[in-house]
Amino acid sequence: MAILGCALISASACMGGTSKVDATPLPTVYAPPYICDHVPKVAVERVTGVVDPLVTGSLPLPGEDRPVVGACSAFEPTGERRAVLRIMLDTGGSRGQIENQLRDGVSEQLPEIVPDGFGFYTVDPNEETRAGAMLVKGKARLSIELVKGVEGRDNAADVVALMKLIAPKLIPAAGTDENG
Repeated sequence: MAILGCALISASACMGGTSKVDATPLPTVYAPPYICDHVPKVAVERVTGVVDPLVTGSLPLPGEDRPVVGACSAFEPTGERRAVLRIMLDTGGSRGQIENQLRDGVSEQLPEIVPDGFGFYTVDPNEETRAGAMLVKGKARLSIELVKGVEGRDNAADVVALMKLIAPKLIPAAGTDENG
């Protein structure tokens, strides 16, 4: 009887007691389905660990007569419905912002993602699954805040990978005025 009890406990632990972290990298190909018009849903699900998140906002592509402005938030679909990811696109960027952030010693410089783009990424030292990234090109600014990432994943690498995935689509020609 004791052996059967141990077997049942072990089986239940294998089925759901301790879940294994999905360490699958984010996609590198920009493809549908999307949330907020232009953010690949699979990437959001992977970085947040939330399947079918509730989503608000939109990130419209910039146009000749349209400024670069948009916001997107993803939330847990059940329970307290806490925010897990926020993405902002606006025209309040400057290279000086990024330089100040890099001087603080907590942030790291983003690799080149878009020509003439400059950015940083960082992790919250007080919350192990919280990370962020910001990329500026001229006055165009794209920021990603991973409010609640997946425990056990490299959340800093996730925000960098998400930035690499969406920035070329959202700010390729936006904000090229370097006077900002």
